[in-house]
Amino acid sequence: MSWLFLLAFLGLVRFTKGAGFTDAFALVTRPFWPGSAQREWIESGDYLEKLIRLRSLENDNKRLRGLLALDQEAVTSQISAPVISRSPKGWWQKLELGKGQLHGIDIGDVVLGPGGLIGRVASITPTTARVTLLTAPNSRLGVWVPRTQKHGLLIGRGTSRPQLQFFDKDPKVLAGDVVSTSPASTLLPPNLPVGVIQSFDNRAQPVPNASVQLIASPEAIDWVKVYTR
Repeated sequence: MSWLFLLAFLGLVRFTKGAGFTDAFALVTRPFWPGSAQREWIESGDYLEKLIRLRSLENDNKRLRGLLALDQEAVTSQISAPVISRSPKGWWQKLELGKGQLHGIDIGDVVLGPGGLIGRVASITPTTARVTLLTAPNSRLGVWVPRTQKHGLLIGRGTSRPQLQFFDKDPKVLAGDVVSTSPASTLLPPNLPVGVIQSFDNRAQPVPNASVQLIASPEAIDWVKVYTR
């Protein structure tokens, strides 16, 4: 008789695919399921996680707004100005702009052509401004190579390509590296694009140097942007 009961029980399990055992297990373990206290604890943890993330985002936003405010303070406006005059003898040295002091331009302001820095305002009149180009023989500009974070001095040579003299004996730069204004500079906004290294001489004395092709070629510029402080 017991064998018949066992066979019937196994057949029932096979027929129902164990559903009865699942229901029975759920009934027995129901008192141990997460109740209101456990649910509140889980919801509280989820709330705290979201609150921490929100505060972190708020701190990041404040930091970014502060950086933006500093940047806006450093460069308050951009003034577009036409190139109205150039001297064949000083083709790589200077150019004249058709705007000046009456338009908000001042000595020392940064001048950019399409794509990059070309020079700084050296003198002004009420309606004109004279720009000393980076290619001028008397031009000196602190720059760096962002990829290697190596600093140097960009020196004009009176030709289309100024020379970059590095401060390190082994700057680890390559042809094609981008050159920009140095973040250590107190006279210019940092990381303005300047040029691209065309060739590098690691054996030059007293320090290694490189030939730099300006991104904004001065010989082909008709209009510029003047960054005023």
